[in-house]
Amino acid sequence: MSTVLFRNASVLDVVRGELEPDQAVLVEDGRIREVGATSEVRSADPDRVVDVAGRTLMPGLIDGHVHVYFQSFDTEALLGWRPSYLVSKAVRSLSDMLQRGFTTVRDTGGADFALAQAVDEDVIEGPRVIFGGLALTQTGGHGDGRSPNDVSTTQCTRCPTIGLIADGPDEVRKGAREILRTGAHHIKLMLSGGVTSPSDSISSTQYSDEEIAAAVEVADSQGRYVTGHTYLASAITNALRIGLKCIEHGNLIDESTVKVFVEKDAFLVPTLVTYNTMDRLGLQMGLSKASHAKNSEVLESGLSALEMAHRGGVNLVYGSDLIGQQQVYQLEEFTIRAQVQPTADVIRAATTNAARLVGLEGRVGVVAPDAYADLIIVDGDPLDDISVLVDPDRYLSLVMKNGVVYRDRL
Repeated sequence: MSTVLFRNASVLDVVRGELEPDQAVLVEDGRIREVGATSEVRSADPDRVVDVAGRTLMPGLIDGHVHVYFQSFDTEALLGWRPSYLVSKAVRSLSDMLQRGFTTVRDTGGADFALAQAVDEDVIEGPRVIFGGLALTQTGGHGDGRSPNDVSTTQCTRCPTIGLIADGPDEVRKGAREILRTGAHHIKLMLSGGVTSPSDSISSTQYSDEEIAAAVEVADSQGRYVTGHTYLASAITNALRIGLKCIEHGNLIDESTVKVFVEKDAFLVPTLVTYNTMDRLGLQMGLSKASHAKNSEVLESGLSALEMAHRGGVNLVYGSDLIGQQQVYQLEEFTIRAQVQPTADVIRAATTNAARLVGLEGRVGVVAPDAYADLIIVDGDPLDDISVLVDPDRYLSLVMKNGVVYRDRL
């Protein structure tokens, strides 16, 4: 590994929500070794000295909800793709995310140990992948990709890129153990209907208390956690009380749900950009008319739910949940959230808050000694203008992950 000294940087302290001018950051062997005034930080023989020239140096971004294997709205076609074709698309997707400034992503359904290993070993370029393996879904739930006219009973027992069907506490328990056996960082349960699933409604509740408790028991026994896909306030409250630590989406929460989030110190990962994009472009990208109609049910409530959660003090994490061609809009979640949140809080959702969720607090999401050298440099002040993060072609000068530079336009 090389030694890189960044000088004359405006370092973004995401915890305080402030820019510190005229700073230097010393990177050695993939870690941040020192942060301080440019006049004070020195290195005997750095491999490279970078004059940041007053630009903002900040932590690499973290997306808390991606699907790198879910590369098409056409589930039937997706299931027919050869693995080599699907992996090639996933590799391109990860590379593009890294070039947008995301140095860590949390995959909440599909990604596996092999893909994460390939990134860790630099076989492919991409953000660090925190994966949950296949999501657990009940028969006919969000994650069962069979269409209503599909009478097969085995086709989707283990759907690549989508989910693992498990019915009843015993199957859920076994499925959860199998998923964690593969190295998954968390277990995901489909707890209500979804926009893209072909055979359920948004308002349907999925998995009984006993089934949910079985997954929580397995996760707790191995020091992991359970997250749940759901929009519904009642389903969220119930799941959090049973032991879930995180909820994906949550568009239909209410004030009582917010109180339970805070009481349990649980996380919420809204994914507003995916509903905006599906509303605008979903039909031309292959989204069915039925799914497009379901999308409308959760689209309008998403922003008010985010504002409610923010006001109530919920742990909020940045998430995009974009599928296939949609993934080019990954950074637009910043613009949407900034409508109802201070920019510093939006940035924390993609740095320190997300780091805590994925178990990497102090190692990612901060510019601090001993943290991984996951850094980006942008031309401008993102606290003053969030568009600095949204337009990488114009503003993103450098991306470093683990001390290795993957984008350099300085």
